[in-house]
Amino acid sequence: MKRREFITLLGGAAVMWPHAARAQQTERMRRIGVLVNLTEGDSAGQRFVAGFQQALQELGWVDGRNARIDMRWGAGDRERYRKYAAELAAVAPDVIFAVSTDAVVAVQQASPTVPIVFVGVIDPVGSGLITSMARPGGNATGFTIFEYAIAAKWLELLKEVAPRVTRAAVLRDANVASGIGQFAAIQAVAPVGIELSTIGLRDANEVEHAIAAFARDPNGGLIVTASGFGANNPELIATLAVRHNLPAIYPFRYSVSAGGLICYGPDYLDQYRRAAGYVDRVLKGEKPADLPVQAPTKYETVINLKTAKALGITIPPSLLARADEVIE
Repeated sequence: MKRREFITLLGGAAVMWPHAARAQQTERMRRIGVLVNLTEGDSAGQRFVAGFQQALQELGWVDGRNARIDMRWGAGDRERYRKYAAELAAVAPDVIFAVSTDAVVAVQQASPTVPIVFVGVIDPVGSGLITSMARPGGNATGFTIFEYAIAAKWLELLKEVAPRVTRAAVLRDANVASGIGQFAAIQAVAPVGIELSTIGLRDANEVEHAIAAFARDPNGGLIVTASGFGANNPELIATLAVRHNLPAIYPFRYSVSAGGLICYGPDYLDQYRRAAGYVDRVLKGEKPADLPVQAPTKYETVINLKTAKALGITIPPSLLARADEVIE
């Protein structure tokens, strides 16, 4: 090679070095921790996580190329949340995606500084996770699962689908602020002539006995609020409702897929996908403290006609026409 050609080639390579270095920095591996509230074998959970990962890929974050996703399945168990939060914090992730209030609490206790993006949280201010919706102020932000006012819709739909109901048992977890808040919101809108009671969501045997006892008197129905127990036991609750001939309304679609009668609530998959957008913004340098907590933008009504038939219920045509999905 002639001397002039060699110098030209060398100079060109030197010009390219900064570009190569910048590209290498851009593609450095980022760590994303994920702590969800479902079990690994749960089909709905798998669908939600797949939606989250797909949304990340659409934003340029590919697991194994420029991102490493560390998955943990909390299964609604607080001990698991604490254990897995500590494991995730130990690998120094750039951000943790956490699902449910208990999961966020566990992560904040394990690492008060790691950025957190959450979904599945009902009352982040009341739970002490953030300072305000507009300015979270700490290391966490994300998407609320719904506002308490949705409780009015649950009671309204239960009466529409089963007008005979004069007694409603509210299944809730009284050990968390959201469980108390959901029941209070239902109480506030309960019309005259509706007798409300509660069933705690802690232990499967207790739930089974409580529902059986409630069903001994006629004209009963169930309102299943959002909780970790409910998320991980949709088949149990749906089966008990049908067994005891109790019309029931649920907060999420996966309960209707598991045999529940009707649900009204947010599109959970949409929330996972929107959360990926916040994770992307955190990875690009924005702080959770400056990202406002957002409410759902999509709600859905899903009806299971097979369950309606088993309960001897005829769904009003007007309600069928409004449903986003009808399961035959």
